[in-house]
Amino acid sequence: MQKSYAGLSYEEVVRKYAQSVTSLCLMRLNNMADAEDCFQNTFLKLYTSSPDFSDENHLKAWLLRVALNECKNALRTRSRTLPLDSAAQIPVFMKESDADSAPAILMRLKPKHREVMYLYYCEGYKIDEIATILGKNANTIKTRLRRAREEFKELYGGDDFE
Repeated sequence: MQKSYAGLSYEEVVRKYAQSVTSLCLMRLNNMADAEDCFQNTFLKLYTSSPDFSDENHLKAWLLRVALNECKNALRTRSRTLPLDSAAQIPVFMKESDADSAPAILMRLKPKHREVMYLYYCEGYKIDEIATILGKNANTIKTRLRRAREEFKELYGGDDFE
């Protein structure tokens, strides 16, 4: 008998949420190899733990929460360190010609700012939903989002961003 996750097969879940999980891991880790490891661990945990989900929104939130935890583990156990001056460089998976693009600038934000910007603008979550996913207070998320917008605006050099 095939396992079901909110009415979806395992393969359907992977196909449907692969992009969201991968993008979130890239936003957090800024490294494709580490993001792929976290992606794999996230879906392996889904397969081995078989949690019950009330609906697809619950499933997606669970996947993103597990992915963020995997990213935190990867950052904690990462044996190599980045010099401070290289932290502002463009990510290895982007072309140098894209250095001034919005995604490249987003990658230069602090990790906690990147993740709220990604969840809010790319995944379309509301502040309360982001708070639940990240295990934070809604006011904390509002503050992080405001600071992320300010940081992005400063780096992007425009007054039109909101």
